[in-house]
Amino acid sequence: MLFAFGCLSLLATGVVFGNVRRAARQSLEAPQVRIDDESDNFFINAHDVQQLLTRNGVEPLQGRPTAGIQLGALEQRLRANPYVRDAEVWRDLRGGLRVRVRQNRPVARLIHDDAGQDVYIDADGRRLPLSTRYTARVLPISFTDPTAEFAPTFFQDSVGRAYLALVQHLSADPFWRAQVAQVSILPNGKVVLWPQVGDQLIEFGYPDRTREKLTKLLAFYQHGLPAVGWDAYRRVNVEYRNQIVCQ
Repeated sequence: MLFAFGCLSLLATGVVFGNVRRAARQSLEAPQVRIDDESDNFFINAHDVQQLLTRNGVEPLQGRPTAGIQLGALEQRLRANPYVRDAEVWRDLRGGLRVRVRQNRPVARLIHDDAGQDVYIDADGRRLPLSTRYTARVLPISFTDPTAEFAPTFFQDSVGRAYLALVQHLSADPFWRAQVAQVSILPNGKVVLWPQVGDQLIEFGYPDRTREKLTKLLAFYQHGLPAVGWDAYRRVNVEYRNQIVCQ
């Protein structure tokens, strides 16, 4: 019984290795590309991926022997694109090339960076260029000091990560995602939130104690403003512990 099972295992292994060796001698067909989240994120499509893989057609893959394809190099080529968060390239048993791409998702849009351009910010604080194909509906961030210069890595350092965490918190909550129209960073480092509904300027303070401050602000929206009217105040300050200051 064990002998028969061992023979079957060896036979199956031989068939698999035989298929792999034959596939390695075959010519490559057009890669099959899969893009995750393609239905709601349109920064990159299958044609773009093909162009990246072939360096815009300069290094075509179709017709080349599959054994000569450097899969790791192709993955690195895809990952170098700012709209690609991760990429996998592999060969199937028939010698076909399969590609899976996960798109990078912006979490905010930086209004007029140090070069005077709008750019996106991804979840890691890296800058992404705007796309002519697709505009992501994300929270805008502005610096109110027009002379300030921020390094491209600002949202990745120890100071900037706190601002990025605040934006991510606002974007992850359906209520705040709908209510906050823009985040402004003042010259002193404090934050102002501009609401979609109401004329109140929300003085948030430094980007700390985020959950506590937003809980107070939500209670103010639910119980305070309905009692006095949405236009009763022009400034609402939530930066101090255990209190809200309205003017």
